Amino acid sequence: MVVNPWLALASGDDPAERRRTIRTAHTAFLGGTPPGPDVRSVVTDSWRRSAARLPTPDFLPPVEVEVDGTDLEAYRRAHPLAAVLPLLRELLGSVAADGAHLFAVCDATGRLLWVEGHEGVRKRAEGMNFVPGARWDERHAGTNAPGTALAVGHAVQIFATEHYNRRVQPWSCAAAPVHDPRTGRLLGAVDITGGDQLAAPQSLALVQATARAAEAQLPPAADPGSPGSPGSPGCVLTALGRDEALLVTEGRRLRLGRRHSEILTLLAAHPDGLTGEQLAAALYGERPVPPVTLRAELSRLRRLVGPLLASRPYRLRGTVGTDFGCVERTLAAGGLRAALRAYDGPLLPLSEAPGVCRLRRLLETRLRRAVLTCGDPVALQTWADTPWGEDDLEVWERLLAALPMSAPQRGSVAVEARRLREAYAPAVGATFAQRERT
Repeated sequence: MVVNPWLALASGDDPAERRRTIRTAHTAFLGGTPPGPDVRSVVTDSWRRSAARLPTPDFLPPVEVEVDGTDLEAYRRAHPLAAVLPLLRELLGSVAADGAHLFAVCDATGRLLWVEGHEGVRKRAEGMNFVPGARWDERHAGTNAPGTALAVGHAVQIFATEHYNRRVQPWSCAAAPVHDPRTGRLLGAVDITGGDQLAAPQSLALVQATARAAEAQLPPAADPGSPGSPGSPGCVLTALGRDEALLVTEGRRLRLGRRHSEILTLLAAHPDGLTGEQLAAALYGERPVPPVTLRAELSRLRRLVGPLLASRPYRLRGTVGTDFGCVERTLAAGGLRAALRAYDGPLLPLSEAPGVCRLRRLLETRLRRAVLTCGDPVALQTWADTPWGEDDLEVWERLLAALPMSAPQRGSVAVEARRLREAYAPAVGATFAQRERT
């Protein structure tokens, strides 16, 4: 039994037997039988996500030659991970070349940026579109180490028949996500791909150590107007797509609890400050919460952040950069594509604080409205490819209308729009019938 859930094989496991066991479970899963305890939960969950998005277990991930209207080579040169590519080559590239493996780097959307290593292995991998420009997130490639590492936010191994896509099942891989050390933002993942030997614990440890080394060597973010760029505030709050915000202040990285995340988010969004009554209403709504409760939370928060938190009214001293503020400014300046790239997900998605919910809805509504009205296929596709846009029928229909008839992805977009129309039809029909009865 595997003790570490991110490791593919336990000590003493026979790879050939394990391959057969998982293949049997995979075949049964495709036939409608839920996987049993022989399949790791991280793999089971990924299979379910893959089956919900992909029409078949036999397919080739799509390859993109342009990103946001620019060629792939220009996109790679401008990507933050390009700055640490020599380090990645030193740590993973030599291992890949010597061991008949490949090492790969992808961006936060699962798009492969670099694939390097043993020439013969690289040629074989081209047969499954494991090439620069290919989309290897779970939505486009099914269960695989880089895509699943991005989906779960953790280093993971995927062994042979654990891959959802049967074309990929001859391979094994290990990958780890890489984050911006200043803002905590996901930048991409590093991966090593090859044979069964990569299911050993050492390969998972290797990609984890490589990701940490890359994070330590990354230069500060340099996007104009973004948190961490030259001349930006010394304090940065990252709260998009995170249940617990990350505060970087005076060189410290503080992972905040949920209530403290809500308080700092609200104060950052109201630079002129909030009274105790206003802050309580934004946190608790109409619930009868004693004032001492809020004072206790603020006292604990002040012990963490020190003089950053001021009172009378409650406010943040100085300027605190936020990722959600960066998205709003970029969108207001007309940079829709850049705003979409910077939008890492809903603001504190599990928060039920009324003030946070309002901020979350406003930002998402503004972005979605801009996407729907832009007529830009790239922006529409970017939104549709996210977890918050993948079931948005209106976006998929606008994307289909915006794509040229000759666009290679038009067929797959039409299939997805049709699937969503059929999925929503019973609900729409039920709503109409209810209206008729009343």
